[in-house]
Amino acid sequence: MILGKTLGLLLFSAGEAPGSPLDVNPGLIIWTLVTVALLLIILKKLAWKPILNSLNERENFIRESLEKAEKARIEAEKLFEQNKENLKKAEAEAQKIIEQGRQYADKLREQILEDSKQQAKRMIEEAAQEIERKNAEAFSKLKDQVADIAVSAAEKILRENLDKEKQMKIIAKYLEDLSKN
Repeated sequence: MILGKTLGLLLFSAGEAPGSPLDVNPGLIIWTLVTVALLLIILKKLAWKPILNSLNERENFIRESLEKAEKARIEAEKLFEQNKENLKKAEAEAQKIIEQGRQYADKLREQILEDSKQQAKRMIEEAAQEIERKNAEAFSKLKDQVADIAVSAAEKILRENLDKEKQMKIIAKYLEDLSKN
């Protein structure tokens, strides 16, 4: 630009009248093109490479960020699906455990009922045996009392009749009759 202005001043000072903006001046066009070319070369060397590098870095950063975001989204979807599957498995396992607990409770209830029935049956049998033993004991006492009474009666009879053998046979026969009943 400086070069173009300098050239314009030289032409103007040479005695030529400046033209209108629409006039074509071939010298000015050449110097303008040379100036623009030099400017482009300088910009290419100094500014464009850093700008392009910065843009490329930014583009790579954005692309990598998008790729990471996509990978993270895919991973999140996988984790979500895996969590849904794990939740379903956990619910199925919980239902299985509940059912096993219910079955165990039913078996335990049945076992307790069976044990209670057996214990009641055993208690009834023990009570029946105790009653039978008490009856036998009472019968034995009664028999002893009857024998004592009979002996006392026999003694009285004997004192009166003095036939001891005959009386003993009668008592023995009476006792046998009692034991058969």
